[in-house]
Amino acid sequence: MAQTAANQIISDLRDRIQHLQGAVARPKTVLPFGVGEIDERLPGGGLAYGALHEFAGGGAGAIDGAAAALFVAGVAARTKGKVVWCLARPDLFAPALAQVGLHPDRVIYVEAIKEEFVLESFEEALRFGGLGAVVAELVRLPVVASRRLQLAAESSGTIGLIVRRWRRQAEAGDFGHTTAATTRWRISVLPSEQLPVPGIGQARWLAELIRVKAGESADFLIGACDGQGRISISSDAADGSDQTKNSWLCDLSQP
Repeated sequence: MAQTAANQIISDLRDRIQHLQGAVARPKTVLPFGVGEIDERLPGGGLAYGALHEFAGGGAGAIDGAAAALFVAGVAARTKGKVVWCLARPDLFAPALAQVGLHPDRVIYVEAIKEEFVLESFEEALRFGGLGAVVAELVRLPVVASRRLQLAAESSGTIGLIVRRWRRQAEAGDFGHTTAATTRWRISVLPSEQLPVPGIGQARWLAELIRVKAGESADFLIGACDGQGRISISSDAADGSDQTKNSWLCDLSQP
């Protein structure tokens, strides 16, 4: 009896804290990839709305970084509504986003002169609500800032997507640190899958789910996003072949 009363008090205190923080209880919804091998690794069967998700290239180079941005654009393309994209480096190529399903008419670009302003814009957009997704390009993500951003996402139910971008390898040192993000991904470019037409191949990526709350990490060989932002498991992975994956993991581990 005493335990029941104590549980009720704790529950009431949690409700009061949420009210003071401006949080509103919302049903937990997810954005599935539509790929069973990936969705079954994610709690709820997809990327959680009202949460942060981090993405970075597998290396410090521009090619892997571009793959990570396209992966994020594909995720945003599968949401409904406007997408706010916050950045400090005005080098985003809108036609490339359109090729993975994120049409320019849906995107509101917020360009800032400092990364601190990117964080501020990102948080404000997350709190605004009514958006399909909010994206931010960041070099660093301090733990305290990530918690504040997570609360902003929870308050509106909007999905927050963070693309980590680095100018030099030394800036990538904090990517493995714990943040409030629900999932953390690393995307690397793989050799294209050969097609019957000479000289043409299907772009492929190695998607590493390196952190997920209430779940386990995993690696996926995937076909790059199509015109609707959808990905697919690569035929090599479907055939059970790990040769390509192991080869490229060795290459990526080299300095």
